[in-house]
Amino acid sequence: MGESRRVLFNSLTFVVFFAIVVALHSAPLPWRVKKFNLLIASYLFYAAWNPPFVILLWISTAVDWQVARWIHRSTDAGRRRFFLILSMATNLGILGYFKYGEFLLQNFSTLMESIGITYQAPEWNIILPIGISFYTFQTMAYSLDVYLKRSEPTKSLLDFSLFVTFFPQLVAGPIVRPTQLIPQFAEPKTATAPQFYWGLGLITIGLFEKIVLADSLLAPAADAVFGANGSLAALDAWTGVLAFSGQIFFDFSGYSTIAIGTALCLGFALPNNFLYPYAAIGFSDFWRRWHISLSTWLRDYLYIPIGGNKKGSARTYVNLMITMLLGGLWHGASWTFVVWGGLHGLYLGAERLLRENVPAQEWFKSLWFKIAMGLVTYFLVNITWVFFRSQSFDQAKTMLGSMFGLAPEPQKVIYLNEIIPTVIVIGAMVTTHWLLRLRSMEDVIAVTPKWLIGVIWAIMLFSLVITQGSDSAFIYFQF
Repeated sequence: MGESRRVLFNSLTFVVFFAIVVALHSAPLPWRVKKFNLLIASYLFYAAWNPPFVILLWISTAVDWQVARWIHRSTDAGRRRFFLILSMATNLGILGYFKYGEFLLQNFSTLMESIGITYQAPEWNIILPIGISFYTFQTMAYSLDVYLKRSEPTKSLLDFSLFVTFFPQLVAGPIVRPTQLIPQFAEPKTATAPQFYWGLGLITIGLFEKIVLADSLLAPAADAVFGANGSLAALDAWTGVLAFSGQIFFDFSGYSTIAIGTALCLGFALPNNFLYPYAAIGFSDFWRRWHISLSTWLRDYLYIPIGGNKKGSARTYVNLMITMLLGGLWHGASWTFVVWGGLHGLYLGAERLLRENVPAQEWFKSLWFKIAMGLVTYFLVNITWVFFRSQSFDQAKTMLGSMFGLAPEPQKVIYLNEIIPTVIVIGAMVTTHWLLRLRSMEDVIAVTPKWLIGVIWAIMLFSLVITQGSDSAFIYFQF
């Protein structure tokens, strides 16, 4: 399917689409009609990528809607468990087939070869439905919440359908809990003037993050380094990795910010998904700040149910590792993603071990110690990004060797026109995260003169206009 048919946030097609949606949502129509309009718009938004995959949305909607009702009505523990398994088998079965089918076949073939059996896996030409990992987790949360008696099933199929498909966050989150969004559909919602202006401001910030910072200033260095063949000079390798650390943050944070702003322009509130993660002090802090909707989902629906930290010290470390390994696999059907998750699991385990065995010192509270620990955290996070971005373990090994000056015959692939923007943007990003790590954007804007807000907004809009963007898809669309 051509890129022009896709309704990307960073495309003129979306501007027209969103203007029509806002106009219809603001029209003097019954609330039920407005919700139907939003549902149809959400299906059209998703169908622009690949129309047949709308059927998968219908299946998830129908199954989880009915299963939740059965679970709620049943008093027999065995029947309730059976219905929950039915929901999870449907959702995870669809996810497993489309996202992990080829991965499983390839690994099965490798396993057979290791024991001397020749097995040729069939060619896999299945297209990955966009956003399937996000809406699968979202709909499963509904069934799980009803099963765990955290909430009751909604009485409105329309509201539930809109919860599953709400277009601002459908394809890349935030992963919204049923209790966060479904109640908002019960009463008429239209944006107040402050909400609408806030929404437009957030959309501008998100587009600036994606188009100017991620795509125009950081992607060239990251692509040059990770697209190179062979060893690299240490400066080139570090520049590329640091550029990717900023690219993936601005790309994903940009999407989340646009999603939140888009919903706000319609009168709906979505949860924040990032909180200045590169100012994290330690890895538990990092995961409280990075992809918050996923980390809290994994905590509430995986880590805690398998025991969390309630079954002894050894089991706690095992549970941490299981959660992060599966979190890595959620991102992609590749062992490099599993290693990425595993490294975060090791980091979290090591941090927990240190906290349990190293007595707290007064100087731990000093600013310089916190900054030092923040830089160590950022350094180690960048090591994990090597596996996240690399296409193979060989590439990751070569990249790590290049970063630490161990590469034979290193080549140079990037120059000052890529190094300088990377240094400036990454330096500004990390500094900003540290300055704002304990503050919200609302607090900052509340004390900022309106004329300065107007100037900054104008600069961002001007940068968007003059930037020669390519309407490239967001990185997390592939997950």
